[in-house]
Amino acid sequence: MAPHSDVRQRRRSVGGPHYQPLDWDPSLPYGGKVYLARRKKPDTWLCILLEVVALAFVVSLGYWCYYHFDHFHFHVTRAYAHIGHTEAQHLIGQRYLHGRGVEKDHSEAMKWFRKAADQGHPHSSYNLAVGHLQGLTEDLQPGEAQKLIEHAARQGVPEASDMMDSSCVWGDCEQ
Repeated sequence: MAPHSDVRQRRRSVGGPHYQPLDWDPSLPYGGKVYLARRKKPDTWLCILLEVVALAFVVSLGYWCYYHFDHFHFHVTRAYAHIGHTEAQHLIGQRYLHGRGVEKDHSEAMKWFRKAADQGHPHSSYNLAVGHLQGLTEDLQPGEAQKLIEHAARQGVPEASDMMDSSCVWGDCEQ
């Protein structure tokens, strides 16, 4: 009967102002409910190896980013360009056009400008049209260069507006 009376007494005192668990010992500090610090086990060799490899990777990545920034930036931008980001596609075209971080490749630049222009990027539309007029690309239909320049001019590209006022008036954009 003794165990049942303890349970009843405990149930009665739950939530009350003087609740104390049954294993409370008033002679000990904090009633004996203090957990002692445990000794930590040393890391395994696999854990240490993974930490060393991760640290070496971070240091080498930091070196690459700091001393080869153009190359690093090109690869990050190209990753964004492959997933369809229009500004990244335009930047990759610019890098191929001017040879920053990569070898100059005008045909590859025009391919990236075409991808961005197909999605409505105004500067890429202008660059693609000018590249076509200079003979760098042959994949535009007749009159498409003028439409690309008009699109760029409507979007606020100042060079396109100047070209509309000077060259396209005389029919030079209809190639």
